[in-house]
Amino acid sequence: MSQYFEIHPQNPQPRLIKQAVDIIHRGGVIVYPTDSSYALGCHLGDKNAMQRIRRIRQIDEKRNLTLVCRDLSELSIYAKVTNSDYRLLKSLTPGPYTFLLKGTSEVPRRLMHPKRRTIGIRVVDHPVVNALLSELEQPLMSCTLIMPGEDLPETETDEIRRKLEKHVDLIIDAGPCGIEPTTVIRMTDDAPEIRRQGKGRDHGLD
Repeated sequence: MSQYFEIHPQNPQPRLIKQAVDIIHRGGVIVYPTDSSYALGCHLGDKNAMQRIRRIRQIDEKRNLTLVCRDLSELSIYAKVTNSDYRLLKSLTPGPYTFLLKGTSEVPRRLMHPKRRTIGIRVVDHPVVNALLSELEQPLMSCTLIMPGEDLPETETDEIRRKLEKHVDLIIDAGPCGIEPTTVIRMTDDAPEIRRQGKGRDHGLD
């Protein structure tokens, strides 16, 4: 049975944030809010937790998981970023975007696409996420909370509890945070390409 924390969306309670990060460090899978929708998250280096997320979502190794980073400086540790890439990233972060970039040697191979060696990267604009990452001191491995057979992310925490309380270790309720997934931009070719149009729209790539 999962734990359930009500965390203030603008002023996260430090005690609850610390408890949430302790759960992550112990191998837990959490449900947490972002600037686009609710998401699943776990420790970057935890293979078992990652597999649990893949089972919940029913996705295979070909689907990129995402590293949620504190800022562009941390992002550049895990992704190969050119000067032109950096300018676009700086203009769109933090915000509801996922960027597909070539991973660096700092990224465990199991997190990258098996052929393209890409990784999804995010910098989220949400106080709860900022607090979690500050306490965690490293990226959070993440995936949008879209249940198998559904087109949109889960948004009602009561419904999330009903569906997932036996499958995750913590559900963070920070109130409504939207039902649109991120806009996904692939940045591994000559020009950035929108792979999925989501909440982020002011990107100038249309």
